[in-house]
Amino acid sequence: MRAYAHERGQHIAVCDESEVYSYSELNAVMDSIAAALQRDGIGKGDVVATCATNSAKAAALFLGILRAGAVVAPLPPAGAADALAGMLRDAGAQIVFSSDDAAGIGAAAQSSGVRNIQVEFLDQWYQGAGNPTPVKVKPSDAFNIIYSSGTTGVPKGIVQPYSMRWAQIRRGVYAPDSVTLLSTPLYSNTTLVSFLPTIANGGTAILMRKFDAGRFLRLAELHRVTHAMLVPVQYQRILSHPEFDQFDLSSFQTKFATSAPFSAELKAEVLRRWPGGLVEFYGMTEGGGSCMLLAHEHPDKLHTVGQPMAGHDIRLIDDDGIEVKKGEQGEVVGRSAVMMREYHNLPAQTDAASWRSPEGLRFIRTGDIGRYDEDGFLVLVDRKKDMIISGGFNIYPSDIEVELLRNEHVAEAAVVGVPSDRWGETPVAFVVPKPGAQADQILDWVNERLGKTQRLADLRLIDELPRSPIGKVLKRELREFYGSAVHERG
Repeated sequence: MRAYAHERGQHIAVCDESEVYSYSELNAVMDSIAAALQRDGIGKGDVVATCATNSAKAAALFLGILRAGAVVAPLPPAGAADALAGMLRDAGAQIVFSSDDAAGIGAAAQSSGVRNIQVEFLDQWYQGAGNPTPVKVKPSDAFNIIYSSGTTGVPKGIVQPYSMRWAQIRRGVYAPDSVTLLSTPLYSNTTLVSFLPTIANGGTAILMRKFDAGRFLRLAELHRVTHAMLVPVQYQRILSHPEFDQFDLSSFQTKFATSAPFSAELKAEVLRRWPGGLVEFYGMTEGGGSCMLLAHEHPDKLHTVGQPMAGHDIRLIDDDGIEVKKGEQGEVVGRSAVMMREYHNLPAQTDAASWRSPEGLRFIRTGDIGRYDEDGFLVLVDRKKDMIISGGFNIYPSDIEVELLRNEHVAEAAVVGVPSDRWGETPVAFVVPKPGAQADQILDWVNERLGKTQRLADLRLIDELPRSPIGKVLKRELREFYGSAVHERG
């Protein structure tokens, strides 16, 4: 960073829609933040939390905390006060920096005894702090703690070391002339795997406060954007924008996708209508093994998530932890230089998330079920936790969702298992309808096409599927909603 400030100080490093930092300015602000933290007693390894909406200031803050030698714990501004308080306590944060729209953080900080500083007044807080004392870090030192989305339970703190971030930076995707448009939140690993390499390689990072398809297209055209990391639902909304084809997107070199299932049909539409390459990454915030699909080079493999990346060992195991035979499906486990250190304060869960190979090597379990095709491309079957066991049969919700999406009246679909006195579990579907849709007609239509054990017990029309900020469908909420609705009817 200091080198960029000296060599190309006027080049734009970070900007939002109202504020711009050149590399010279960003370096100076990082110094001030780091010095002020050290002035306030923050030392190497101490945790500093952020709870802020995307902005140039929030980006500078993240980097300044690292320069002080502290560990960043980015938290979701939309989080409830109780949940945020739990994360602050678990992380052991001494300070939290928050934006004015983080409604629950005030009460959370107060109940946790954590000092709360408003990002909007950041420059007043660090004024006159001087220069920071340099801090040396080791590859194994904690870089950040990212809290899982909690789609399947209480969020866990994922401790990512410097070695993990360095391995992501070294992938060689970004260059000094890269212009990256970021429309997912900075507390998400999805964003950080694009933001950090862009800055580390001297490019420009443009942060959207909140995603909007029309504004994304306008910014992409205005800034001649070269790279973007998007989740599948964002691709869907951008391509559905009525004026999509009127924007000049010819500057795009590569678009990335991750974090949620990406249908082959949607990938094909992106390739057909949007200039530049399309790369899908399959992996976890916890790290382990990742696959990469160069969709523009392998248009016949769009139903897959690609092949293991260089240096990534990805294997498939059965329920007994034994590697499956070639062509068989099993749980995906992976190992690479990109691996979390641990779940913070959760040694038992850290151990449960690990698998040891016959050679004694540690792999991280994904909870996904997959199989390799004849060319070594990984095909995902479903989430192990989402699998429904009905009458002793394994039912994969994704198989039913694919069938539902073939119906002309279905825009989106999610299938979950609910308790059944007769079968143990039984599948029900939630459908975002297109005009003219009727639940009973869709239910009859899809059940005619499904196997006997797969047939849906119920189908509900819903305005929108509940999603995390990075587009993952919150199936736990759907199960809870269905259970409460049945209880109220009873």
